[in-house]
Amino acid sequence: MGRTGIPTGVHVLLERDGSVLLMRRAGTGFFDGLYSLPGGHVEEGESIRATAVREMREELGIDVAEAALVTVGVVHRRSDTNRIDFFVRALEWSGEPRIAEPHRCDDLYWCARNALPEATVPYIREALRQGDSPWIRESGWT
Repeated sequence: MGRTGIPTGVHVLLERDGSVLLMRRAGTGFFDGLYSLPGGHVEEGESIRATAVREMREELGIDVAEAALVTVGVVHRRSDTNRIDFFVRALEWSGEPRIAEPHRCDDLYWCARNALPEATVPYIREALRQGDSPWIRESGWT
């Protein structure tokens, strides 16, 4: 589906036992080989929370209720275009995360937020350093 306006992304923090779940991107042509949070783009007529629910089902095969999502931050970043990314935390979910789209992801990795792999998408690394209070960042602007 085509997008109008500023591309808007949604990234979901799934946390357990002090670790956050990362996915290694593969076959997308965008940050392939780097770890990122699960998530994706908002589609026409879709809310931030609805995007998170859909993406968790598509990418990880898990179910998250919209009511179980809390917004933790926003990044306005300059990349290939002007972009907005929302970061939400899933307080709970059902199912065990798995690679449900092997053509887009080749590894899942639970790790501490302060011990991210070197090969992590830079703006994701910045976002995960922000802590738990709601935050807003700008990235890539001079």
